[in-house]
Amino acid sequence: MQLIHAIKNTPNKMKSNAIIFAALSAGLLFSCQQKTSTKETTESKIDSAQQQPVPISEPLVTHIYTADPSAHLFEGKIYIYPSHDIEAGVAENDMGDHFDMRDYHILSLDSINGKATDHGIALEIKDIPWAGRQLWAPDAAYGNGKYYLYFPAKDKSDVFRIGVATSTSPAGPFKAEARPIEGSFSIDPAVFIDTDGASYMYFGGIWGGQLQRWSSGKYDANGSKTDLQKDDQPSISPRVAKMSKDLLHFDGPVKEILIKDKDGKPLLGGDHDRRFFEASWMHKFNGKYYFSYSTGDTHFIAYAIGESPLGPFIYQGVILKPVIGWTNHHSIIEVNGKWYLFYHDSVLSGGKTHLRSVKVTGLIHESDGTITTIDPYKK
Repeated sequence: MQLIHAIKNTPNKMKSNAIIFAALSAGLLFSCQQKTSTKETTESKIDSAQQQPVPISEPLVTHIYTADPSAHLFEGKIYIYPSHDIEAGVAENDMGDHFDMRDYHILSLDSINGKATDHGIALEIKDIPWAGRQLWAPDAAYGNGKYYLYFPAKDKSDVFRIGVATSTSPAGPFKAEARPIEGSFSIDPAVFIDTDGASYMYFGGIWGGQLQRWSSGKYDANGSKTDLQKDDQPSISPRVAKMSKDLLHFDGPVKEILIKDKDGKPLLGGDHDRRFFEASWMHKFNGKYYFSYSTGDTHFIAYAIGESPLGPFIYQGVILKPVIGWTNHHSIIEVNGKWYLFYHDSVLSGGKTHLRSVKVTGLIHESDGTITTIDPYKK
């Protein structure tokens, strides 16, 4: 701007030379800027490549995007029941509308290090009579000679409910029940069958999972969209319900699960590194009940230990540090005497939060019962 102003105030006989000088100066300036920009871009790419973390595990499959893996041992194989991520063309928002999954694919492994098999579509939203949209994280169970697929979906009123579908094969296809499980709500069902044969469903997720809208016991359509409760109040609790013997219904009321710190105090809403957000899972080790979950906005997979499958549970620590991608969701199983953690990240998609890939890595219980924290990336 100063150069242009100077030209405007130059006598006529000097304007020609001034214009030439200005043009040369501008060209030189542009050339320098272009070289600097190119150099910065190249250096940025080099820095980005150097800073890109190296994953400890590779995706189980790469031909589709999968997330939220629920792993089980069925018929001598490892079956994984994940979400099926797609590019739905829905704008990203805090309520998760861009996670617009429409079917489930089931994966299996003959062994932990074996090649994964994609068994194709096991259930589609169009075949679920009550569902409207968004097939989020599922789970599975076996009983009564059948396999059960539990899944959350929004009903025709856009309220998340939990449905169930059955099959004679762990790979499906599954046929959905005509109605969602009565009394169910929110997301992320995880069914645990105890050694005494009793079964329980753990579920719930805040923000897009709508759990915060059920604080009164009834759904509040005008309730908070992203409320994590007050920072100095007990955090929103996950839910648990005992399952009926036919594994199709709740056998009793839905209860809140209490997660406490080692001083016996409930985790507070402001305790973002430890309080529950979503992604419930239960496993049993040495007679203790390990309730694990995602802290959501801080991206940890944390765990708490209890003496009963109904809790209360005492917070212990972190199982998995944050992954690339906004969400963190997992499952834990024992295979041939060794324990494994199934999880996902977004490395394959270049960090897109809604296009994730399922992975697996070893998990270690220490002699005192604690779990060694896992870093999903190499140092």
